[in-house]
Amino acid sequence: MTTPPPQRPVPKPTQRVVVTSPRTRAPRARRPYSGTREINEQSELGAVYMRTLIRAQRRLGLSVCLVACGALGLLPLLFSIEPELGKFRILGLGLPWFLLCVATFPMLLLAGWFYVRQAERSEREFAELVERP
Repeated sequence: MTTPPPQRPVPKPTQRVVVTSPRTRAPRARRPYSGTREINEQSELGAVYMRTLIRAQRRLGLSVCLVACGALGLLPLLFSIEPELGKFRILGLGLPWFLLCVATFPMLLLAGWFYVRQAERSEREFAELVERP
């Protein structure tokens, strides 16, 4: 007859211990002035913050305007270089009139949507920069 092998004792589950730093409850050092306070007090740093935001908004506005006006301005040049394009008809309109009267508005709406989206993103990033501790 054979004897069964000895059974190992089942280890008891150990309790978990939470280890924390002694400084977790210590207040964090804050900047002496927040960016919004600098802007409100119109200090030199606040002026730099505002110039940065205005410069970014101006650059965005000029670039969107340049692209939209450039696309519209190239249409007459295109039709003067290639007069055969003016003979095509779409929905009863000549191609130049169709592009100027119908296709222009969706392009301007798209440019406006893009501008607003990018301007809001720029303002959000500016607010995060100014308000972070």
